[in-house]
Amino acid sequence: MKITVVGTGYVGLVAGTCLADLGNEVICVDVDKDKISKLNKGIIPIFEPGLKDLLDRNVREKRLFFTTDIKKGVQESLVIFIAVGTPEGKDNKADLKYVWQVAADIGKYMNEYKVIVDKSTVPVGTADKVKKLIRENQKKAIDFDIVSNPEFLREGEAIGDFTFPDRIVIGVESKRAEEVMTQIYKGITRSGKPLIVTDIKSSELIKYASNAMLATRISFMNEIANLCEKVGADVKKVAYGIGLDSRIGPRFLQAGIGYGGSCFPKDVQALIKTGEENNSGFKILDAVEEVNEQQKLSIIPKIKKLLPELKNKTIAVWGLAFKPKTDDMREAPSIILINELNKAGAKIQAFDPEAENTAKKIFSHVKNLSYANTPYDALKNADVLVIATEWNVFRDLDKEKMKNLLKHPNIIDGRNVYEPEEMRKLGFNYIGVGR
Repeated sequence: MKITVVGTGYVGLVAGTCLADLGNEVICVDVDKDKISKLNKGIIPIFEPGLKDLLDRNVREKRLFFTTDIKKGVQESLVIFIAVGTPEGKDNKADLKYVWQVAADIGKYMNEYKVIVDKSTVPVGTADKVKKLIRENQKKAIDFDIVSNPEFLREGEAIGDFTFPDRIVIGVESKRAEEVMTQIYKGITRSGKPLIVTDIKSSELIKYASNAMLATRISFMNEIANLCEKVGADVKKVAYGIGLDSRIGPRFLQAGIGYGGSCFPKDVQALIKTGEENNSGFKILDAVEEVNEQQKLSIIPKIKKLLPELKNKTIAVWGLAFKPKTDDMREAPSIILINELNKAGAKIQAFDPEAENTAKKIFSHVKNLSYANTPYDALKNADVLVIATEWNVFRDLDKEKMKNLLKHPNIIDGRNVYEPEEMRKLGFNYIGVGR
């Protein structure tokens, strides 16, 4: 099948590459000439395990193409995925200006029947507006269908999530569109992966509701962790105990210093705003967001337990990305952490396996921040180590070497990477979250 994906950000690039790997002929379109030029040279703008090899193979086998020509993309494909960014606007609503522009371009260049697929994360009712914009920009009336097909890709696991998804959701208005979408995903659903067909508005809401539920579980466990610290319980054992309940399950019950990334913060805010606009408030989500922002700040009092005065002290920070296996730092807790340490007059030595270049853009104003080549280098003469991202590389490092490199054997483990009892036996002053 001939498919166009408009937008070569995280979702668009992964979706386009994976759709090509299923045997489709895929054109990826973007207005960013520099990005398209780099993609045509095999240079990808994001770090995602496995994506580079997959992209190179499908370009080599002439199934995947990159262009800035939206007209070509619209006219040469049956199916057009809209996968542009929907960042958080000033009023906390999703900013849909890029979606509207693509819809107008599709209407302008449409030459025959098309299936237009909203892949971007968009509020309920977006498909209706996309349909209206396409019709308004058509030079002559041409039939088309709108489909909602939300993405559920986890950064760092995106290739596997696309290929072996928990579910594929499509919201449709016609049997014709349903048949086209079913054909696209046939290579995935043939192995038993469920394809759920709904109305469009239900499909649009499923994505937001999913992310809001996961964010709620995280904030809930962070509040449990705070109670554990006060009463002397261990949040890891509490999480394990409640996760064995088949009605609850073990996933997303890890306490830490808050969630970040491109999805949870933005989507929770957007769902709250949608509720307000429809006179349906979200008291729970208001609290979820409040808890998360408080949790990002909770690391500073923990540091001050070991270092009451931060001025002129050296702080090692392991992990800058919002989660492992990505270089994405959007809404990362490390941003608040480093900014607060900088305000307090501390010197920061940071290490992240992938996010250093991203961090340099974000922290250009922070003069007392340096970047280490290895986790060990970041520890040299540091007064305390703070772990802000749970990269696997941190788990089995030489603890004796760590202790010798640190000026003082102080560790604030914001992701509960280590076991408190073990670390204290080794001579570390160790503070975790909820432990």
